[in-house]
Amino acid sequence: MRPFLVSGSGPLVLWKLLAAALRPQGRIAETRAIQEMLVAHAPGDFPARYDLAETLLLSGEFERGWREYHYRYSLVHTAHIERKVQRPRWDGRAMPGKTLLIHDEQGYGDTFQFLRLVRWAKERSGARVVLEINAESLPLVRRSAGFDLLVERGHLPPAFDMHCEMMGLPLALGLRLDDLPGPMPYLSPDPRRVARWRQRLATLPRPLAALVWAGRPTHPNDANRSLSLAQLAPLAQTGVHFVSIQKGPAASQADTPPAGMPLLSLSDEIDDFEDTAAILCIVDLLISVDSSPVHLAGALDRPVWVMLPQVPDWRWLLERTDSPWYPRMRLFRQNRRADWRGVVDQIAVELARFKAA
Repeated sequence: MRPFLVSGSGPLVLWKLLAAALRPQGRIAETRAIQEMLVAHAPGDFPARYDLAETLLLSGEFERGWREYHYRYSLVHTAHIERKVQRPRWDGRAMPGKTLLIHDEQGYGDTFQFLRLVRWAKERSGARVVLEINAESLPLVRRSAGFDLLVERGHLPPAFDMHCEMMGLPLALGLRLDDLPGPMPYLSPDPRRVARWRQRLATLPRPLAALVWAGRPTHPNDANRSLSLAQLAPLAQTGVHFVSIQKGPAASQADTPPAGMPLLSLSDEIDDFEDTAAILCIVDLLISVDSSPVHLAGALDRPVWVMLPQVPDWRWLLERTDSPWYPRMRLFRQNRRADWRGVVDQIAVELARFKAA
C-alpha cells in the first residue's frame, strides 16, 4: 500500500486508532507521521508522546527518543509505579562530593540491560553512587561496578542529593547508538554456582543449548512475543541437545517435548537468577524469546539467539540481525505477523551449522 500524507484533519482519537492499527503491521514510517502530528497538535497528551518515544527508539533515533521516553510514567497503568522523590532528578551534571541515588524501576530484563550505565553515571557525576535494586537481581548486581553502596528495593536508602531512574540514565548521559555496548561483560556468575551446575550438566552431549519459549504471561505484549515448545519442533532434527530454563506456567511443556528433541528440564532446579547465570555460562548457546534471560545472557557476554515478532520491542530496533546492546547476540525476526515457523526454520538451519562448526 502506498504511504499516505498526514494532514491532521479529523478527530485526534481516530488518528490514534489508525496509528495503533498501522504499527502492528510494521508500517512504522506511517505510524510515526501520525504520532508526530498528534504530539504537535496536543503536546499535553502524554500517552501519545510515549507512543512516539517507542517509535523513535525503535527507529534508532535516541536523542529525541530518550526525551520523549521521560513520559513513560504519565500513563494510566504506570503512574502508580513512579517514585515520588523529593530531590532533583540528575541531568548529567558533575556533582563531586555529593550523593546520587540510582534506582531500578521496571522489569528484570530492563535492570540487566541498563545496569551498564551505572558506572558511566558515576564517572560522569563524580558522585558517591547509591544503587537501589530489586531483591531478585541484588546478588548478581553485587559483583558489578559503578556504585559505592548497594541497597535492596524497599529499604530506606541513605540521604542523597539527586536521583535518577536506571532507565532515565540514557537521557541524562545523552546515550547514542555508537556509545554501545561499552565494556563487556558487566555481570559475572557466582563461581560456586558455576561449579555446581558444571557438575550437574557434565554428562550431557555438546553442543548444549538452553531454551526459553515464553515470557511472563502478565506482560501486556506476551501474546505477541511468546510461543509454545511444540512450535520449536524443527530444532529437534539439528543434533543439538537442549536444556529448558523456562520458568512460569509454560515450564510444564518440557514434560512432553517435541518428538526426537533431547531435552532436560532444569526449571524446577533453578532457584534464582544466580542459577540462571551459572547455567548460561556453561551451555554453548541460549535460544529464547524476548524475556529477561536474553538480557542476562547479553550482560554476561554469552551467545544468545533471540526470536522476535515482526514489530518487536523498541530496544531491538528494525531489520538488524545483531544488537548494539550485546555483541554476541543474534536476532531472528518474523517476516510476517504471528508467523513463528519461518523464524524457527531459520534457527534450525543456523543451529545445524553451529553444531558442525
